[in-house]
Parts: sequence; C-alpha cells; structure tokens
Amino acid sequence: MTAQLLVGPLLRRVDGDRATIWVEVSEPARVHVEAEGGGAGSAPTFTAYGHHYALVVVDGLRLGASSTYQVLLDDRQVWPSTESPYPPPAIHTRPADDGDTPVRMIFGSCREATPSATARKLPPDALDAYARRLMADPQNPELRPDLIVLLGDQVYADKTSAKVRRFLRRRRAAGHDGPADQVVTFDEYTKLYLESWRDPEVRWLFATVPTVMIFDDHELIDDWNTSASWRAEMAEQSWWEERITGGLASYWVYQHLGNMGPDELAADPLFQKVVTVGDATDLLHEFGRTVDRAEQLYQWSYSLDIGRTRLVMLDNRCSRVLTPDNRQMLPPAEWGWFVDQAHGEYDHLVVGSSLPWLMPPAIHYLEAWNERTAASRRPWVANAAEKLRRAVDLEHWAAFGRSFTALGELFRRLGEGTTGAPGHRVGAGGAYAAPASISVLSGDVHHSYVAQALFGTRMATPVMQLTCSPVHNQVPAFMRPLMRFSWSRAAAHGVRGLARTAGVRRPAWTWKRLAGPYFGNAISTLRLDGPKATVRVDGTDKDGNLFAVAEVTYPD
Repeated sequence: MTAQLLVGPLLRRVDGDRATIWVEVSEPARVHVEAEGGGAGSAPTFTAYGHHYALVVVDGLRLGASSTYQVLLDDRQVWPSTESPYPPPAIHTRPADDGDTPVRMIFGSCREATPSATARKLPPDALDAYARRLMADPQNPELRPDLIVLLGDQVYADKTSAKVRRFLRRRRAAGHDGPADQVVTFDEYTKLYLESWRDPEVRWLFATVPTVMIFDDHELIDDWNTSASWRAEMAEQSWWEERITGGLASYWVYQHLGNMGPDELAADPLFQKVVTVGDATDLLHEFGRTVDRAEQLYQWSYSLDIGRTRLVMLDNRCSRVLTPDNRQMLPPAEWGWFVDQAHGEYDHLVVGSSLPWLMPPAIHYLEAWNERTAASRRPWVANAAEKLRRAVDLEHWAAFGRSFTALGELFRRLGEGTTGAPGHRVGAGGAYAAPASISVLSGDVHHSYVAQALFGTRMATPVMQLTCSPVHNQVPAFMRPLMRFSWSRAAAHGVRGLARTAGVRRPAWTWKRLAGPYFGNAISTLRLDGPKATVRVDGTDKDGNLFAVAEVTYPD
C-alpha cells in the first residue's frame, strides 16, 4: 500500500542551521524533507503498536532566512497539498549572530480538541485564532514567534469527545478493559492526537512554528500523582497499569520525542534503540511501565537556548516525590540538574512549569494547610484532607512546600547575584551577572494572570509568574467569583489564619497581581528584547478573533 501522511508535519526544534520534523504515516516509508534554497534530511519510519513515525533532522538550512519545505514519502510529495488554501509552511532560522535579535514565545495550556469534536460547546480556540492571525502575514517578525510552548493538557485522556467515546464503546464491547469514556491503551491514545492535531489551522501552525511541550495530569488522568495514597488506590484498578504504560509511551512518541534537539536525539539511548529495533512496541511498553514505577530513571525535564534566552521546562507530574513529610516536585537529582541549568550564559531565564508557582494567595495558603493536615497522624484528619485535596485539585507548588520554598530561594539567589549558589552564573567578563528577568510560564488553572514576586530586597531582576489557561476550555461560571475573591486580601488573611493552625509559616516573599484574572480562552506572547521583557495576553471574541486582554513590561 502507498504510505499516507496521517499527522504532521510538526516542526519541533530549530537549532542553528538544523531543524527536526515529526510525522506519523500510515505505512512504513522513508521520509524526506527538502527545504527551499538548501537544507534536507531523511529518515526511515519506526514502528510501535502498529503505528509508524519518523523524526527527520534537516541539515544545512540558510541562517537568518525563511525556507519553505516539502515532505516526501518514498520520493512522493505529500505535503503541502497542491490544493491547500494556506500559505506554504516554512522553517525560519535566526541569524548567525542573533544576540541582539528579540526572542518571541507564545504559550498556553489546556486545549480540548476542535469545536466539532468536543462534547461541550466551548468558546473559540485561541490557538486556531493565533494561526489565522499569522496566516494573514506569515513573514511578519512581530507576529511570528520563535517557539510555541505548550504547558500541559494537550490532549484529554479522561474527557473524551463523542467521536472517541463511540470508538471506546466498540473497544469495551470487544472485551478491552477500561472506563467506558476514557482511553487506556496506546492505540486509544493515538485517536486523541489524530483528532486534535489534524485541526487544519493548528496543523498549519505546527508545521510553521517550532513547538515544545510538557504534560500535565489530563494526558494521563485527573489528579495524576497527587499523593502516595492516590497512587496506591489507582494501582488497584485492573486497567491502570495499561493506562499509565500506554500513556507514557504515547507521550514519549507524540510529545517528548520532539522536545529533543538533534544532538540530544543522537545521545538518547531510548531513541537510538527505538529507531534500530524492528518493532519498538515491547521496548516502549516496558519503558512506560518501569518509568512509572521508578524502576527506570528518565528525565522528562529539558532545556534549550534561543539567542540570549534560556528556557527550562520542568516535569511537574511524573517524577514527583510523594513520601509524606518529604513531598517534592522534582527528585533530588533532577532538582540538581535544574539548578545547573539555571546558571549559565544568558540574559533571560524562562521556566516552563505546567502548574503555577505563584497562585492566588488564599489558594496558596489553603494548599499549604492541606499538605500539612494530609500528613496528620490522626487518620480521620488525614483522610478528610486527602478527600479535599482531590476534590478541589490542591496539588500545585504550594502543596509541595519544600519545592515551593526551594524555587523561590533559587530565584532570589539568581536575582541578587549570590555566588554562594552551586554552579553560579558567571558573566562574559568573569563577574557574576544577575539575569535581566526570570519568568515562570504556567497553565492548568483555567484563568490567566500576571503576578510579580517581591523579595523585600533590592533585586535588579524581576521575577514574574505568567499564567495562561485555557487555550480551548472553560471554567464554570459559578467558580469565577470565587477565584476572583481568592486574590483578595480578605481571603488571604482568612485562609492564612487557618494555615497557621497547622504550623504553616508565611513565605519569605510576597507577590502581587499585575493583570488578570481573565477567564476566557487565551494565548500569551512573551517578547524578550535586550534587558526588557513584555508579556501580552490575547483572548478570543465570539467570532474567533484575538483581542488584547493585558500587556505588562518588566523591568518597568
């Protein structure tokens, strides 16, 4: 049979004169990518669970240029279609000396599939809207980002569309174990990506702008790894091992694989095995099973540099330490890696964290109180706190108090230029230099806001929490007044008093909200230019067009 392009192409990384292109095809084939004016690459597909994928490294691209490209399967062009109404996809590279070139990232999280596929009527998709804006002038550097940063819930394994549910009903009737309306196996997961990433506008956008991603809970299941008792209860479900195994394996193939640049791919032992074994099904199945059980260590966090900006994306889910009284967002070895990455030659540090570090103050204290009470030696207190934790998702950085404090202290040391920090950052002249800005990009909470941390010292470096969520979802209307109230001083004062009864102390810093909360669908842009950073939040109107919600520049 003749191979067809099923998903993609996804332009995942652009590193100097090289780029990586990810595709899924219907049959084994050789995938060739050819760019206008120079630059090409080829790779055979690899097979897993009866599906066929390729990640092609394109070498020799022109620097500082925009090059349209074609995708061929066995020497037959399959992309772009001659009938496509959209501008031709192109790979944009930065200049050879791009230290003075601004860096632009768009970011957001929580995107259910296209309107025709969702079970609910949702406001217009912000990613679709951004794609249409860029299509109108794809060569405009003020519109075209260097990178799309997707911060979790790219697919919803536990909130499926009517189309996927019909498929699942047939599977369950045929004897496949699992919840009637949730995906379990690798093959079932593929339907989510097929549904979401074949949205025409989003498909064009992903083929034109590099994209990196990190998971949150809905890629696996709501409340994933919220606590040790949650894990114990899930392990008792007959379908859970297949769910976590298929979920992690599919995430590695569809999302994480493209987060790695060409050099990292060449050094990654799992990738090298996958592309050389005849069928990678057993290999990836064992990988998913052992990584979840911590029998095999695998780091989902990663970093990359664009110009003078460093992005570090953190795993907030899979590798959590859930031991009571020692809960940590990252295990010690991975935290050490993060500290090393946070020190280096750059101007701006951007930290991708699917879960916000700085939450509305009242919610922060509620989560900190809940963490303490869930570890109570009185069973009835601990059980009640655990039920509350799961009922209202009390699982952000504040619910991992050690990690919340450690992250703030790291930012303080960086911003003050403290050389006592391990692996301290050294400027070009040898002296320690504080970053121009530190920005934490987050999603999850279904509202968007900008907040600034205040450390009570003369720090030249602004430390900002930039939260953008949802891209295509919504928060129930009745919850919005409560969420607005959670930002108030009165709410913070009341819940802080409750937290004090459990021994929770005030953080060593405070934070203030500069913009938001905004509850509509949104996509945000972070522009880093010299010493300045500007974040802009764009919402969608009822006609699916973007409009400005807020804009904040720092340092002011």
